Amino acid sequence: MNTLHSTFNLVKKLVLTGILLFPVLVMAEGNWPKEFTSAKSTVVIYQPQPDSMQGDHLYARAAISFTTSKISTPIFGAVWADSRFSTDRETGKCSVYNVKVLNVRFPGIDTLDPAKVRNIKNILSEEATGWHIEFSLDELKSSLALNQVNASTSANFKNDPPDIIFVKQNSVLLLFDGDPVFKEVENAGLKRAINTPFLVLQDIKDKNFYLWGADYWYKSADPVKAAWKNIQNPPANVVKFYDSMKKEMDKAGKSTVKTDKKQATSATSAAPNIIVRTKPAELIQSKGEPAYAPIQGTQLLYMTNTNDNIFMTLDKNQYFILISGRWYQSTTLTGPWYFIDSDKLPPDFAKIPEGSEKDIVLASISGTNAAKDAVMDAQIPQTAAVDRKTAKCEVKYDGDPKFEKINGTDLARGMNTSSTVLLFQNTYYVCDNAVWFTGNGPIGPWVVATSIPNEIQKIPPEDPSYNVKYVYIYDVQPDVVYVGYTPGYTGCYIYGPTVVYGTGWYYPPFYGPYFYPHPATFGFSMNYNPWCGWSMGFTMSMGWFSMSFGGPMGYPGGWWGPPMYHPPYHPPYNHYYGPRPPAYRGGGNTININNSRNVNIYNNRSDGSARPSRQPATSNRTSTNSRTQPSTRATSQKNNVYTDKKGDVYRNDNGNWQKNNGKNWENAQSKTQDRTTQPKAQDRTSGFNRQEMENQSSARQRGAQNMNNRNTMQRSMPSGTRMGGGGGRRR
Repeated sequence: MNTLHSTFNLVKKLVLTGILLFPVLVMAEGNWPKEFTSAKSTVVIYQPQPDSMQGDHLYARAAISFTTSKISTPIFGAVWADSRFSTDRETGKCSVYNVKVLNVRFPGIDTLDPAKVRNIKNILSEEATGWHIEFSLDELKSSLALNQVNASTSANFKNDPPDIIFVKQNSVLLLFDGDPVFKEVENAGLKRAINTPFLVLQDIKDKNFYLWGADYWYKSADPVKAAWKNIQNPPANVVKFYDSMKKEMDKAGKSTVKTDKKQATSATSAAPNIIVRTKPAELIQSKGEPAYAPIQGTQLLYMTNTNDNIFMTLDKNQYFILISGRWYQSTTLTGPWYFIDSDKLPPDFAKIPEGSEKDIVLASISGTNAAKDAVMDAQIPQTAAVDRKTAKCEVKYDGDPKFEKINGTDLARGMNTSSTVLLFQNTYYVCDNAVWFTGNGPIGPWVVATSIPNEIQKIPPEDPSYNVKYVYIYDVQPDVVYVGYTPGYTGCYIYGPTVVYGTGWYYPPFYGPYFYPHPATFGFSMNYNPWCGWSMGFTMSMGWFSMSFGGPMGYPGGWWGPPMYHPPYHPPYNHYYGPRPPAYRGGGNTININNSRNVNIYNNRSDGSARPSRQPATSNRTSTNSRTQPSTRATSQKNNVYTDKKGDVYRNDNGNWQKNNGKNWENAQSKTQDRTTQPKAQDRTSGFNRQEMENQSSARQRGAQNMNNRNTMQRSMPSGTRMGGGGGRRR
């Protein structure tokens, strides 16, 4: 480990000083270039350089080499294309299809033989419609992060700190959404708290309250005002209810975490203290007196005996904590805490080395590559094709449907239902597991929507239905509707130069015979991991919520927000975001890491109506080329050819940039020019922009390395687990 740190820091120093212009630790080739062979031509496509992404369309340019039976020596050029794309966050793959060639350029040839170039364009236009290309999402977002301007940045979020509690002993935060509300459980002699994600029961006979979590039972005379004490033997009716509930949930496959007494005991050492709050709060804790260690190359210290992200500066003795992607600052660990924008942090935060113990926070620091990747990831949709005949939707209300107006819009939202139902101009719309449905009445019948009102984009963050703005309809065909959702649907939002979890707004629940809570930003120690997306804190993953999510029928309560707001559990991040992937910790399948198919919400549709959105390569095209052309890896070629925005083609030959003149490669800069000096006049007039090409090369290598890291981590996980990028669990 020390050797790895030393090597990485040496390479980083060399890069910063200009002695080494690309990190040798990340010279991964990835899956490029791709080769397509047909009766007319052989085309080698180097990794595309995306210019923009709009919906499920990707606009990109790419360097290519082209040969035919009459052109035996490859000629190099650039192609601009518009293509459809589909994504699968379970596999981390992106598929490109329905490629439409917009323009081509072959420097050194187009002015001398324009007829030849037109012929090549015609061949490419015909052949490209049959191309089907798969590559890594990591490669896509690293390249897009260079070019795409973030048009989806959220505004008017509420970043006021919650009640931040610091303790020095093992503790769990027991949250109620307001004062505790209990409903009687039929034929059980018990009442259950319905406005909490924890299992809290009251024995009607002895009037005491009982809490279960991670195989520990607690007892209290008052759920808020009195202390919770660990007990060994709760009343028989309490245990009977728990056992029947667990059995029913296991049978239904709804248990989110399966723990055993041995692991729970070893993880917590002793029954943790219970801290109760009835308003938004967040718990940060150390294991004993705080201990700190320096972060190399910075004036920062980080707390070593905690699972939280807690920092302190050496010079000003200021404390900083990261909660739900938001930074808060204070002069003491007990507060008061104040929100600070990520671009206002001390400069040393951006200097935290990739590969250090706390590089996990880089995704929440303005200007870092990790933050750029996270912001780009938040704009890439998960896509699907929804069968219009088989897709079904059911909406249930607590009594007669009740609607209230959404401020700033002409929409009304259903209040007494767990579904997101919107009313606009006498038409009803439902967003169900990332698919839009429409109907003429509040209870349907529902059909797959082919369009939705633009008014939905006006929903403000203050409204609990804000997340449905991030579910889209891309295309409509007679049998299917092509849809997608970005991570905003699961609570991951772009806020300035970074991503955050939740809007920060508190949404009061609706009370009737049942309890309908809304998404919460704070209280669950939400952390962002570049490999897994957002996940709850380790304490929660030890089973404190496993019996309260999606309680079985017949038992009131247990509901906690829409299904996409049930984030997956993850073990503590083992750092090494950069040159080494994080290591999985945990035995067997005890800790659920986006278990099975839960990464993709479309896989959770019980009607099975959603499938990957890869259209047949023959759809929507006029080409006579009806055969889909599978790509192969051009193993004899290096992925080191690029094109600039003008269409000039360059090659990176071990750090020496060369330009293709239509016949051969020549130095793109004067032979006397040193890499670290400013370009000479003849280099500026040649149009070569070394910095642009270095940026493209760096992004390409970073994407390939991230892909390798992700694959390495995936292989280290137990079978049956998946990694996500935004996560989300179904009810």
